[in-house]
Amino acid sequence: MERQIVSALKKEGWKVKRAHQFDPKKEHGFIDSQKYGMEVFQNIPADAPLIVAEAVWQYSHHILHGLLSHKGPILTLANWSGTWPGLVGMLNLNGSLKKAGVEYSTLWSEDFKDDFFKDGLKQWLKKGRIKHNTSHVRGLSEFKVPTDARKEGERFAEGLLKHKAIMGVFDEGCMGMYNAILPDELLHKTGVFKERLSQSALYAAMLEVTQAEAQAVYKWYINKGLKFKFGRNEETALTEKQVLEQCKMYVAALRIADEFGCATIGIQYQQGLKDLAPASDLVEGTLNNVDRPPVFRKSGKDALYEHEALPHFNEVDECAGLDGLVTYRLWRQLGFPPENTLHDLRWGRPYTFEDGTEEYVWVFLISGAAPPEHFVNGWEGASSERQPAMYFRLGGGTLKGVSKPGWIVWSRVYVAGGELHFDTGLGEVVELPEEETQERWDLTTSQWPIMHTVLKGITRDQMMARHPSNHIQVVYAPDRGAARFGLFAKASAMKRLGLKVSICGDVK
Repeated sequence: MERQIVSALKKEGWKVKRAHQFDPKKEHGFIDSQKYGMEVFQNIPADAPLIVAEAVWQYSHHILHGLLSHKGPILTLANWSGTWPGLVGMLNLNGSLKKAGVEYSTLWSEDFKDDFFKDGLKQWLKKGRIKHNTSHVRGLSEFKVPTDARKEGERFAEGLLKHKAIMGVFDEGCMGMYNAILPDELLHKTGVFKERLSQSALYAAMLEVTQAEAQAVYKWYINKGLKFKFGRNEETALTEKQVLEQCKMYVAALRIADEFGCATIGIQYQQGLKDLAPASDLVEGTLNNVDRPPVFRKSGKDALYEHEALPHFNEVDECAGLDGLVTYRLWRQLGFPPENTLHDLRWGRPYTFEDGTEEYVWVFLISGAAPPEHFVNGWEGASSERQPAMYFRLGGGTLKGVSKPGWIVWSRVYVAGGELHFDTGLGEVVELPEEETQERWDLTTSQWPIMHTVLKGITRDQMMARHPSNHIQVVYAPDRGAARFGLFAKASAMKRLGLKVSICGDVK
């Protein structure tokens, strides 16, 4: 990627200086800490045109400090690949810059030779900024919102503002995702308040869960048809021991949520617990599903959150937490299946269907937080595979499945200009042949749940130009008409809660 970018810049008559060199001791040239990032920026002229090139996932806070004070034009630039997810890392950085109020331009390419990339690069080199086509975005006021949908949304919002809700946060700022932290003063205006919890408390609560309680959860999974892909080597394979520890985490999470009155919770991903316990992904997907193993208080009485999901926001993304809570409760009010989740906007490519039509089909992928209600055949269509050892030394299973065809409402809450914003649109989850699904899994992360999605009325480049996050929230509706109704009800609710609402793409 670096060679291709340098070559493209040289063709435009520019010389390139790498701001940080390959480290032979570490055997890489990445900015791998905030401390090192500050050292790097000491030697970058404040007014220099600066390109942040992303070919892998990265921690945005490693360089955010330097970009906040940089005076020259900034270009964030990603490769287009599922295997090397620079585009995911770049979207996170873009969202962080937007929240911080930093001016930036952004580009992406498969080979850095296409006209879209070359034209954008020339524009940035000449003017210091790039203007993308975002004609797919319109304000809510431009639409004739159905009266019944508006009333449903406003009624819901009034209830939330009156009764309020608690968001349980098990340690903020996962993987440096500055854009995923909602300022309290903005969140409070929506009627939602944080309960700051510690992952150490979650681990301590796991130690109090009995083996019999863990076995009961595990047996429930087996009876439901969840298939565990077990092996013998703890270092590389999923084992029953790891799963039983995840079952204890599931019980502990519900008990803590009950103790503090949480309506939604978020557990960290790669940090903290990874050195003490297996991954939380199986737990997260289970919490997001209404049909899940029963959990009781320590006394053995009183089922917790009975016949309800406990919406979980993966990677402690509080923007997704607010969105997920509103979605869950509003969809309950509308009588729709309320299970929802975030996904990574991971990658995509065109696909030609049997009838000859071609669609751009996105790969939505997340580490296991998707509820089985979203999968073809539900729990029976789900499996659990070991998280890659690169992320989790102590293992733990995901909750994997292929999302069923149907209509969804997608959305994103984010911070810009010191205010909360909300983007939303319609999508269709499509069925792809098994070979195509497997190839997309092989090109990304095969252990994780996948959703094949067509975003209505939005091109690939429009989505990339606008979307201010690596994450996207999704929820199913019974059909396209119900999805449209739900979209406008939710948009109306978010507007009443004080968010700036935009509708993206085709919602007719």
